[in-house]
Amino acid sequence: KAMLLLKKKRYQEQLLDKTENQISNLERMVQDIEFTQIEMKVIEGLKIGNECLNKMHQVMSIEEVERIMGETQDAVEYQRQIDEILAGSLTEEDEDAILEELNAITQEQMELPEVPSEPLPEKIPEASPVKNRPKPEPVAAS
Repeated sequence: KAMLLLKKKRYQEQLLDKTENQISNLERMVQDIEFTQIEMKVIEGLKIGNECLNKMHQVMSIEEVERIMGETQDAVEYQRQIDEILAGSLTEEDEDAILEELNAITQEQMELPEVPSEPLPEKIPEASPVKNRPKPEPVAAS
């Protein structure tokens, strides 16, 4: 009878080990499935991102981007030149040219109109009618 009980005990221990291995395998399979689902979501996100990039590439070509960058560079250069002029960073040649132009302008004979010699008539301000507007009456807030 003891031998039979030991065999039964041994069989149940083996059955328990097999069950634990199966549970472990199932847990591993569940983890693998969850990881695969996450991978699928990542791949789906990459696919959507790639489609968006392709649409953006269709809208903007390399030539258009280069043209915009060139225009921006030209505008930056133009603004830099304006900044230099405003900051007084003119070369001596520029300053000499400006002085010559100023002298030429001031030495020109300008014809101005003659100023009248008789006194101007005095203007009497007219009384303008004042419009009376009714003031809005305050309304109590409820």
